[in-house]
Amino acid sequence: MSKTTPQQATEQFESMFVSPARNFGALNLDYTEKLVAAQFDALRALSGMGLAQARGWLDVRDADSLKSVVESQQKASQDMGERLRGDAEKIMSLGQEYAQKSQKLAEDGIKAAGVAAK
Repeated sequence: MSKTTPQQATEQFESMFVSPARNFGALNLDYTEKLVAAQFDALRALSGMGLAQARGWLDVRDADSLKSVVESQQKASQDMGERLRGDAEKIMSLGQEYAQKSQKLAEDGIKAAGVAAK
């Protein structure tokens, strides 16, 4: 029967609990940071587009300027749709990356626990 020294117990505790928890915490923080940045970028872009369109309406003075603003609205709607589609793809990609990395961390944790148990 082998006796576990306090140093060995500390190392086992570190490798089985502390290190995996730290890795998951870092992964969650990284994902949150990227997600918030993507959301702020989307909000900034879409609000800029919306404000530009609102300013366009202030320039309506006659039928020609009204026609121009309406055409601009249609183009802005298309641009916003494309932007939203791109942002949704970016967020889905972040989610997939997060899922893959968290699965890898879980697998690594299970392997490490198996090695430590031997």
